[in-house]
Amino acid sequence: MKVGLISDVHGNRVALETVLSAMPPVDEVLCAGDVVGYNPWPAECVDELRERDVPTVMGNHDAAVAAETPFRFNGMARAGVEYAKRHLSEDHLEWLADRPAERLECDGRVKLVHGHPDDPDRYSRYTYPQEFSPRLLGEEDVLVLGHTHVQGVERYAEGIVINPGSVGQPRDGDPRAGYAVVDLEAMTVESHRVEYDVEAVQEAVAATDLPERIGTRLTRGK
Repeated sequence: MKVGLISDVHGNRVALETVLSAMPPVDEVLCAGDVVGYNPWPAECVDELRERDVPTVMGNHDAAVAAETPFRFNGMARAGVEYAKRHLSEDHLEWLADRPAERLECDGRVKLVHGHPDDPDRYSRYTYPQEFSPRLLGEEDVLVLGHTHVQGVERYAEGIVINPGSVGQPRDGDPRAGYAVVDLEAMTVESHRVEYDVEAVQEAVAATDLPERIGTRLTRGK
């Protein structure tokens, strides 16, 4: 069974459509949260995942928009949250609010969270072994998380931790949209990057009241 993994779409419809088109054939797609925030297409991104019936967990931006949970946002992030609140319908907000903090998928072999398994708002670096003791990996074979916008894979005796990177706002110095594919039979992971039309996103941001830097930072992947 091959599973496509995405995270941190952040309202970037152009990047999301490019990733889903570029993704090789998979049996299922999973999303590790933060569908909305920052970029100017929150409704379109929610619609895309809903139409595809993509199992999705709630990210901190999703929670701030739909559940109005507190989080320390900078000015850009706060502007994205307020923008999403204004541009999402009640139906969209209800869908976001209904996302769980974690999910077990693929017959319990894959755990899907946004941040740390114990704290969805905590930024977890998969390369630090102390972050992921056997108890955090649990009985599943694969732990998928996002939140850092940094792509990577780490193997432990107990299983594999995967951050597919950010679809809509990479922060690892590579401006290309990130995603991953895990083969649960071979227990292999392929991390992918794909170029998308960043200029189109920047033009769309400039046409709104969102901070201009939301668009300009995409060029540098920061």
